[in-house]
Amino acid sequence: MLALGIDPGTAICGYGFVELRGSTLRAVDWGAVETSSKLSATERLKIIFQDLDRLIKQRRPDIVGVEQLFFNKNVTTAMTVGQARGVVLLAAALNNIKVVECTPLQVKQSVVGYGRATKEQVMYMTQRLLNLSGKPQPDDAADALAVAICSLHAAGADRMAVPDR
Repeated sequence: MLALGIDPGTAICGYGFVELRGSTLRAVDWGAVETSSKLSATERLKIIFQDLDRLIKQRRPDIVGVEQLFFNKNVTTAMTVGQARGVVLLAAALNNIKVVECTPLQVKQSVVGYGRATKEQVMYMTQRLLNLSGKPQPDDAADALAVAICSLHAAGADRMAVPDR
């Protein structure tokens, strides 16, 4: 199963593809879609959509994992991140790909085993789980890989769930 994890943002939108085969996780690709602050909000969202749509069409993931928005003290930042999330959800929907939304707590729990883990602990465990020789760059891509791992765990739990009788 191939998951595309997304760490949404309008300046930097991190992405990471993680494959699960049996019980082995493997990082396939990661990076970030970056946009200039000199562009209008609509131009930035258009670039994010086009790049994510292209990545989805190239790699054909089974699921797209995206971090749920938590309330941020900076309302402007929360709004722009919310707009980027909307673009991610649209790209997944237009490509008929299931979306798994993960809270930051779920990502930490899934990757580290502790919901209050630090960012450094999540980065370290992501690198270890994916057997990477170095820390994925940029940080947004490393976060996206962690979201992909969490979404694979969530999708696996969904498959293992006992149906209602």
